[in-house]
Amino acid sequence: MTTGSTRLIQIIHPQQGRRVAYVQEPYLVLLRDTRSIYDLALEAITQKKKLVDLIQLRLSSETLDYDSVYNGSSPWRLLPAFDHPENEMNCQVSGTGLTHKNSALNRQMMHAAATEKLTDSMQMYQWGLEGGQPEPGTVGVQPEWFYKGTGTNLRAHGEALEVPPYGNDGGEEPEVAGIYVVDQEGQPWRVGFCTGNEFSDHVMEKKNYLYLAPSKLRTCAIGPELVVDMDFQDLAGSVRILRNNAIIWSKQTKTGEKNMAHSLQNLEHHHFKYAGHRVPGQAHVHFFGADAFSFGEQIQLQTGDVMAIQWDGLGRALLNPLEVAAEKEELMQIKSI
Repeated sequence: MTTGSTRLIQIIHPQQGRRVAYVQEPYLVLLRDTRSIYDLALEAITQKKKLVDLIQLRLSSETLDYDSVYNGSSPWRLLPAFDHPENEMNCQVSGTGLTHKNSALNRQMMHAAATEKLTDSMQMYQWGLEGGQPEPGTVGVQPEWFYKGTGTNLRAHGEALEVPPYGNDGGEEPEVAGIYVVDQEGQPWRVGFCTGNEFSDHVMEKKNYLYLAPSKLRTCAIGPELVVDMDFQDLAGSVRILRNNAIIWSKQTKTGEKNMAHSLQNLEHHHFKYAGHRVPGQAHVHFFGADAFSFGEQIQLQTGDVMAIQWDGLGRALLNPLEVAAEKEELMQIKSI
């Protein structure tokens, strides 16, 4: 079951500033006195209210046409489905890898030697199968974890994902991202889920698996919608690559606990067990892994290609064009104080 009835977006207007809106197809209903989902979530925690109830109390009579906002013809522009509205550096973006079998198989093929021995990647996936879904209330095996940067790397629906001058490639990773805030007592709270394109440099990673960390330090996209009341059990989706408005590659994909080696509880525990991830006021965007990506089938993206990702129950599709930097990498000059 994947249906979610409470879906929010974040938008911004050149004169009116930021707002949050409730999705009521084909309209967006603006929330009163609400600049960000981050603020709304912390307010619900402080007031000891369910987020869905607070949303209903904030609904206004102001509506917008969703199509015009979604396709970019409205003065209102989509923002990432979640962020830290005051300080992008207080939003940590991270992810969990090797949670899906196809991800592990792709990694196995990328890093396999001539022998029949399992790669470290496949071995870690196997550990997840054996110990990643522990009994409720107990700790399971830890997954692979990676850092993607801060909120400065988040992009919205329609915005480009960039291959920087120092990058070797860029490819989509169709995922679901968990969205979290940390309250003033250091307690993490899950706000909801949204469609994500984790976007990585697979060519760099393939050179040597020790390059995984820098291959992940790239822009990524979430949205356009955040679903507050979704069940993360069994989600079906699709991913497409469009070139000159024609589909050059597509695949059906699955995620959710029934399709993963780790339970949601286990993934969340191993992210938030670190005190540095429980700093009061912190925001977190955490990707849960991909089941399919075009690089695994030898598709190389180029400037102008559009990556389209959609999950049943998570609202409209997330579309992002690819942009390859034209300039060459230059030496970063560091000044001495």
